Amino acid sequence: MSFLKNRFLTVCVLLLTSVAVSQALQAAEQDAGSSEQAKLEQKLEKQMSGATLVGHFSVDGKQNNKPPREERYEIASMKKLQGDQWLITARIKYGNNDVNVPMPLNVFWAGDTPVISLTEMTIPGLGTFTSRVMFFEGRYAGTWQHGKVGGNLWGKIEYADQKSESQEEKE
Repeated sequence: MSFLKNRFLTVCVLLLTSVAVSQALQAAEQDAGSSEQAKLEQKLEKQMSGATLVGHFSVDGKQNNKPPREERYEIASMKKLQGDQWLITARIKYGNNDVNVPMPLNVFWAGDTPVISLTEMTIPGLGTFTSRVMFFEGRYAGTWQHGKVGGNLWGKIEYADQKSESQEEKE
């Protein structure tokens, strides 16, 4: 009987030890993951503050052998609030409108790639929009919807540090 008790205790100790080690490894992985995520978020905040999105957009169903329309969004700042919530302050030129708008929106991550998500957001003077836009290696691409009208958008990102370098080259 003593032999069985010793075996049972040994098995229990091994199980408890393996559970404790497993939990410690999971905690370490979560810490490393949240640390990496914090670095990605800091990088996004730094790169997008002062950045300009320069590209084009299309309107579904309107081709007419015309090139896609040009668009330009100047991002004054981008700050993480909490969770997936961010605040972007952007200058938006749309039609005859030219406004600076602080917009609370969500940023979700597909691995190391940020995706801005806004759903039925009313932008004063412009209307209500839904959009999904992803950013990767100096480019952006996504979809937009404004009521029954929608389309695609894409282009390059001019980062604040790139703009200052190109300005220095001109001088």
